[in-house]
Amino acid sequence: MNKIHKGLCAGLLASVFAFGALPAQAETYIVAVGAASNSLQGRSAQKFAEELQARLGDADKVEFYADAQLGDEKELMQKLRLGTVQFTLISSIMTNVAPEFALFDMPFLVKDREHLKAIDANLVKTELAPKAEAAGLHVISTWENGFRQITNNSRPINTPADLDGLKIRTPSSEWRVAMFKEWGSNPTPMAFSEVFVALQTGTMDGQENPLTNIVGANFQEVQKYLSLTGHVYSPTYLTTGAGTWGKLPENVKTAVSEVAASVQDWSLNEGETADRELVDKVRAAGVEVNEADKSAFIAASAPIYEAFAAKVEGGGKLVGLAQSLAD
Repeated sequence: MNKIHKGLCAGLLASVFAFGALPAQAETYIVAVGAASNSLQGRSAQKFAEELQARLGDADKVEFYADAQLGDEKELMQKLRLGTVQFTLISSIMTNVAPEFALFDMPFLVKDREHLKAIDANLVKTELAPKAEAAGLHVISTWENGFRQITNNSRPINTPADLDGLKIRTPSSEWRVAMFKEWGSNPTPMAFSEVFVALQTGTMDGQENPLTNIVGANFQEVQKYLSLTGHVYSPTYLTTGAGTWGKLPENVKTAVSEVAASVQDWSLNEGETADRELVDKVRAAGVEVNEADKSAFIAASAPIYEAFAAKVEGGGKLVGLAQSLAD
């Protein structure tokens, strides 16, 4: 080492000793979702990003992206594993991570949002989250996506027979596809960002989503009928990469966990309010609204429960536990 180099090193060390350790470099945490920014998923993720930024102060930066700016759910899931995105919301396609998450694809399983919170505390955190961890994802909290309803351009859906032959867009979920096949429709998995155009052009006759997603994506502009089936309650999971979670400073982990718990309560309350208010907004757009015959759908859903219990290890036990928490 030459004299000049030695002198520079000595000067730097002297500065460190004189003024203390060099300040830690600020981190940037990216929160990104594939959902529309004005959907409940989008608004929940934005609220999380804003409140996390407030908790962390100026020490770190939290950036928020919605409307699939950084990719759809599938792409964002991969970015979590790579660590290029720190937080996202994953909904129905979590079944592709671990088959046990398909519990939430069982029709009419979740009674109400209090039931959902009980399932989250006593089943998601203990039985499902470890499965995601083994696949490289860390589930932080379970938030509202909502009770799913059916829209289409052909006719009101009162019973499963009314779905006969209709092309219905579903998420990329084996069990959602199986459910709609069992009910007689022609289900087609498709990224959420592609659905509006598919409905507008007639590539799809209809789709199924919570009202917050339906209105958030303006499906009421390209659909004639809304049938209130409430056939599935879809949660959405605030998720990070398992590697990312392991490297987060403890103060950041604490902030993330506490903000996530607060946003869970907020998102569930928002979902309940939306169920009351958004039907009127859809109706005002000229869409015909009807209440479906849930008993007919429940009766037609028995084969889905039987298949889940037979195919997913411990599936019957998971269903039994979830149902027991409704009381």
